[in-house]
Amino acid sequence: MLAARLHVPTHELRMERVPVPEPGPGQVRIAVRAAGVCLSDVHLLDGTLRPMWLPGEEVTLGHEVAGVIDALGPGVDVWEPGQRVLLQAGEPDLRGTVLTRGVDYDGGYAEYALASARTVVPIPDGLPFEQACIIPDAVSTPWAAVTATAATRPGDAAAVWGAGGLGAHAVQLLRLVGAAPVIAVDPLPAARERALALGADTALDPADPAFRDTVMDLTGGLGLDVAFDFAGVAPVREQALRVLGPGGRLVVVGLAGQPVTIPNDIGLAYFRQSVHGHYGSAPEDVPRLVTLAGRGRLDLSASVSGVLPLAEAPAALDRLARKEGNPIRLVLVP
Repeated sequence: MLAARLHVPTHELRMERVPVPEPGPGQVRIAVRAAGVCLSDVHLLDGTLRPMWLPGEEVTLGHEVAGVIDALGPGVDVWEPGQRVLLQAGEPDLRGTVLTRGVDYDGGYAEYALASARTVVPIPDGLPFEQACIIPDAVSTPWAAVTATAATRPGDAAAVWGAGGLGAHAVQLLRLVGAAPVIAVDPLPAARERALALGADTALDPADPAFRDTVMDLTGGLGLDVAFDFAGVAPVREQALRVLGPGGRLVVVGLAGQPVTIPNDIGLAYFRQSVHGHYGSAPEDVPRLVTLAGRGRLDLSASVSGVLPLAEAPAALDRLARKEGNPIRLVLVP
């Protein structure tokens, strides 16, 4: 079968022919129908991220995967070939260490993928594979950031820095849980327009000299209850901290690889503000989001910015790295 294999020591992504994997005990084999292209994959390719638990030096990328069950391993009796499913982005091993698909073991940039039966989630017939595949990570990560880490409440004033692959969904999800106002912050006019189309109440340029005054006006002079850094840019954190209100929470999701600087520790302490790191989501988040998408409460149709053949995986990663077309998600199909 064809697979996009990352050679970790040389930072090369090669399209290779490899054997079709056979499912072992407790596993299923998925015929991949769609795989999302994530900025994390770009960071794996450029070396910003490195697999921590990969046993070798090569791995098939792809942690956002949907398809149909193709074969069952010994001991699997709760699934049937032909069922439409998506795969959780990872799973804990026997030590409790969370291993990520397409990072620590082979993922879905391939014609077939193996998965533990416990990481398989059914999807309804009306949910396209191209939309379903991005729910693990592109949708579930901001969902968990909004609902769990930030504990966003109805009526909370919220802002999202970076309206890209994760931030665009955060805008939708904040509106879904009742945050108000929902403010999108992005230097790109096209990204700001997209955020407005997805439900943001307003969209601001972070370079606007009147930025802080505008945020304070929008929040009745109180400042933000929750601020999300999905951009992974160090200055975002300082700007966000300056517009937090009493009890405000800054949630760092985007990765900058740089220190987090708190401009004023007195204000942080006096107003009981806090900074939280966020990564991934809980297993139960994914089926919940499948339900929301399947019932039309969450529209992911605008999230698929382009569909490319699997053979063009290197080109897809290059397009995402250069932000060509300002994509939310590119999707690969075998």
